[in-house]
Parts: sequence; structure tokens; C-alpha cells
Amino acid sequence: MFTRGAVDLGALRDRAAAQAKAASGEASAPPPAPASATIVDVTEATFQQVMERSLVAPVVLLFTAEWATEAGELRAALEAMATEAAGQFILARVDAEKEPRVTAALQVRSVPTVHAVIGGQLLQGFEGVVQEAQLRQFVDAVIKAGGGEPAPEPEDPRLEAAENALMDGDLATAEAEYKQILAAKPGDPVAQAGLSQVELLKRLAGVSPSAALAAAEANPDDVTAQTLAADVEVLTGQAEQGYKRLVDVVRRTAGPEREQARLHLISLLALAAPEDPVAQKARRSLAAALF
Repeated sequence: MFTRGAVDLGALRDRAAAQAKAASGEASAPPPAPASATIVDVTEATFQQVMERSLVAPVVLLFTAEWATEAGELRAALEAMATEAAGQFILARVDAEKEPRVTAALQVRSVPTVHAVIGGQLLQGFEGVVQEAQLRQFVDAVIKAGGGEPAPEPEDPRLEAAENALMDGDLATAEAEYKQILAAKPGDPVAQAGLSQVELLKRLAGVSPSAALAAAEANPDDVTAQTLAADVEVLTGQAEQGYKRLVDVVRRTAGPEREQARLHLISLLALAAPEDPVAQKARRSLAAALF
């Protein structure tokens, strides 16, 4: 997600050192941030310190400005990740308006902009606001490039809210929460499984299990009846039978009906753990039926 930059940081380091030396007899330079600090504010005079710290831990540089209100969430997310990482990377915040020389030296053209410095080497990151999932990928890549191990991603609090709503039978709230998570983290397996469960429960609301199974038995070519019967079987602990039912429908149908059965089976398989042997067998059977 980042590339090596061609920016020469030496001139900026030399200028900062010269300024500090010239000011030594007149006014004290800004005090360095404590060695344990994971979030620091960078000025031209303290830039050398940031470069030195990048030899010990990777540094993520955030360029922003007071007027860049859209960068607020990005800044908050990076600050939370820096605190969570507990020293595995340093977040260095640069006010682009107050530090124009630092901004120009690193060829920053707009705010917010995020770069990284590892071992004194600038690694170009990205411009603009990104989703939190993408931001975490960038930070994890920086930590790994610096020789660290990214911290496990904390559980999304929306998952707990969705699960609580599901347990309370509030399917509408649970569905909304799971969809919000998937909008921010497409393909999230936990949220996808939760949403599939909500959809299953909605389909079976008010349905008589015995009547659904009887209808499927009486109408073997009715795809809708077969998918409803498979729902009943999965919900009542007969997942293997439900999977087999839909694989058989895929084998003997074509066109839209086959696609309906295939997609329905995929939604039911999303409820199972990836390592579930019954689900793994059903996936293999589905692949064989399709090809």
C-alpha cells in the first residue's frame, strides 16, 4: 500500500540541525517528546528527532491542517491505533500550514496525507481519507516492514450490538448493524455469517417446519419449496441434509432455477465455520455439480 519515495530527507535534517545550533544561545528549542511517547507533533526543529526514532520504530507521518475537518476521523483512528500498538509505531502529526518547509520537503500536495518513515527511509503512503479497514492494512504493513508484529484487530463493538439484537429477536436492528459492518469491511466473515443467520430467521418467520418439509417432498421440482425445506433443515440441526438437498437441485436444474439454488446454498454455507467438515464436503459437492 506504500512505495519507496525519492524524497531527499538529508537537506531537511541538516536545516533542522543548523537551526537548533543557531538557537542554542538565544532560545531553547522545542523539547523532544518523551522516548515512550507514541504520538508526537512534528516541527522543522524536531524533525531530526523523528528521523532518529524511525531507526528504532517505524513512524507514520500524518499531514493535516486545522481547516481539514474531514481529516478528523482519520486522525482519531490513527491515534487509537498508535495507542493500541503500544510503541510498535510512532504517529508523528504535522500541521501542514504551520510547517511549510517540512511539508514541501516531503512533497506533500494536499491534506490529509499519510506517509511512513522506516530506518530513515521515506515510504510514500496515500492522500485523502480512507476507510478504517484500509487504514489498518496500511498501519499493519508499516509495522511488519519495521520488523514488528501487528496487534490483533479489536472486536468491532457493532458486532456485539448486532449479536445482542439477534439474541433479543430484533432482526431489523441486527440486520442493520451487520450491513454497516460489511459496508466498512466488505467480506468480513463474522458479519457475513451473522447477516446470513438474520436472513434465514426472516425467511422462516411464521413457517411451519413440518409443512415446509412436506411441501418439498410433494414438489421436488419446485425450487422455492426446496430452498425453504433446506432452511428448515439447517436451522433444526440437519445441515448436511439441507446442503445435499440443494446440491441435488443444482444438479438437475438449469438457468435461473439453478442459480437460485446455488446462491441459496452459498448463503447457508456462510453460516458454517470454514473448517466445518460437513460444509467443506458440501462445497466440494457443489463445485462438482457445477462443473
